[in-house]
Amino acid sequence: MSLFDDHNDLPGKTPDSSEHQPLATRMRPRSLDEFKGQKHLVGEGKMLYRMIRSGVIGSLIFYGPPSSGKTTLAHVISREIDARFEIINAVLDGLKELRNVVAKAEYQKKANGKKTILFVDEIHRWNRAQQDALLPHLESGIITLVGATTENPFYSLVSPLLSRCQLFELNPLTRDDVREMINDALADSARGLGYMNIELKEDAKEHFSEYAGGDIRNALNALEVAALTTNKSKNGAVKITLDIAKESIQKRNVRYDGTGDEHYHYASAFIKSMRGSDPDAALYWMSAMLEGGEDPAFIFRRMLIFSSEDIGMADPYALTVINGSHEAFTKTGMPEGLYFLAHAAIFLALSPKSNSTAAIFETISEIQKRGVKEVPAHLRDKTANKLAARYLDSANASDDYKYPHEHERHWVFQHYLPDELQEKRWFRGGSEGREATLLKRLEEIKKGKTKR
Repeated sequence: MSLFDDHNDLPGKTPDSSEHQPLATRMRPRSLDEFKGQKHLVGEGKMLYRMIRSGVIGSLIFYGPPSSGKTTLAHVISREIDARFEIINAVLDGLKELRNVVAKAEYQKKANGKKTILFVDEIHRWNRAQQDALLPHLESGIITLVGATTENPFYSLVSPLLSRCQLFELNPLTRDDVREMINDALADSARGLGYMNIELKEDAKEHFSEYAGGDIRNALNALEVAALTTNKSKNGAVKITLDIAKESIQKRNVRYDGTGDEHYHYASAFIKSMRGSDPDAALYWMSAMLEGGEDPAFIFRRMLIFSSEDIGMADPYALTVINGSHEAFTKTGMPEGLYFLAHAAIFLALSPKSNSTAAIFETISEIQKRGVKEVPAHLRDKTANKLAARYLDSANASDDYKYPHEHERHWVFQHYLPDELQEKRWFRGGSEGREATLLKRLEEIKKGKTKR
């Protein structure tokens, strides 16, 4: 159904003014002037601002983290251009609901020429066929799509849909954005808390703004709880102190989506911090993931990969440390398991670094491009060579193999690569940690300079 039918525009009859709705719902911006944040999109003179003011709106995709204002901005656009507004939730609704919206849109366009904006929340949840079903209706102009997604649209949306829409990326709301909305709610008597005599201490306001983590809904609803549960003073004022604010919003909101882009951004920052040998940053980003609800098993998997990819031969013991930390974690669980996570992350950040194990990818690439060359005769299986020699009445080529353990320092010069690849080198050892010691030993052996 349309959220903005004509009867909703009558004085005192807007859905926002319902006393039963939470403060965050009542204070939802109704116009571009009331909208907070995203100045890079809706600031005066910006592209989306000009589109809205001109009334020339094509189909749009809003891409950004939760609580960044995607749904609210879609509401604002529909009001600003006086269009009908329909909502489909991609998690709950499918092609049947889409057909119903299209049918109503066609009727309204014929009846009064009114445009219909279809807002599809979490549009990335629709499969290819469902997304493709939108295309003919966008082409005909029956509906104007505003899709919202928390996932990278270039991965989650089909190319034909992207080519018909303009993409706008929304940023997380800032602490100042939240503060502005709190001030508006305190001043608005019709929809907000302006009818109450509220004295909100500055440190309490700062706490609401900071702990909301950019989520205006979280901050406003906490403010309303504080206002409605605090006894009035003798002069009738509701004094909200820092202690009351702390009771109303006790846990800081961490903006983290375990399956969306934030998941990969945080994980990337964690890995790059360890690679950069910064234990404080590694702990910070790991803590951010944990506070956002990340599975510790995912973090251990990433550290296990890191121990070979970025430390490798510089300290082969890293693999043992991570495996041991993970095993200890599984035996104890949380919160004591935090020690093992920290132990592993700090160890990896402080360890010497080497990426020489990446040589495996170069050797695989060599084989994929040029195929596998013939195994040199002296490296072939001795038993197989013996049979071949018997039937061909020739010498056993394996007899030419030199057994390293029979030589000084268990090393002897001989070729191990195919003849065509004798000059190839894929492994390039690093100069850090244990790897440098191992390479030095090898070079000394080859030069015959190592003492017994």
